[in-house]
Amino acid sequence: MAKIKVTKTKSAIKRPKNQKLTLEAMGLRKIGQSNEFEVSDSVMGMINKVKHLVSVQEIN
Repeated sequence: MAKIKVTKTKSAIKRPKNQKLTLEAMGLRKIGQSNEFEVSDSVMGMINKVKHLVSVQEIN
């Protein structure tokens, strides 16, 4: 399975509650904080919901 690195790049202030909860579920609390995930449908759905607040990189 491919792995991706997700980094929080923008604040979640004044964002809908479901976006805040998605970021917290991904383990991203502070700007600049990163987490690695294996690519799956559920993870890609979470990233799609907050794609304007995070950056995504592939890990080889």
